[in-house]
Amino acid sequence: MLWKPTNQVTRILLLACAAVTTTACQEPTGAHAPAQQQRLESEGIVRRADDLIFRYTHDAGRRDAGWEDRKASIIVTKQSVIIHKNEKLGLEINPRTRRFVQVRRDGVPPEDAAGWASDIRSVLAGR
Repeated sequence: MLWKPTNQVTRILLLACAAVTTTACQEPTGAHAPAQQQRLESEGIVRRADDLIFRYTHDAGRRDAGWEDRKASIIVTKQSVIIHKNEKLGLEINPRTRRFVQVRRDGVPPEDAAGWASDIRSVLAGR
């Protein structure tokens, strides 16, 4: 007689397969073009973290405002803050940035969250 799985066993197997598939297919976000990497190193990399979840807000202050979570990497240098997904730049903050930006620690804090916030705020203070 063949073994026939119950509904609960089937659900557990499907969830396990979905978890393995999801984690196996996730693309890392920390790659750079050589020229970009050289620029960042010349600015002096202070902090770097890859494959984090960021909250992207669109249309802030408008009726159709909203947000979504996106996976990206962050690099903080002495002169800039860059959020990117591989070679695609999502946001760069530097002394020439004119838009309103705000540093908030929401969600799961990184290791040394206070240090991260301080380093990012020091870039913003140079604006």
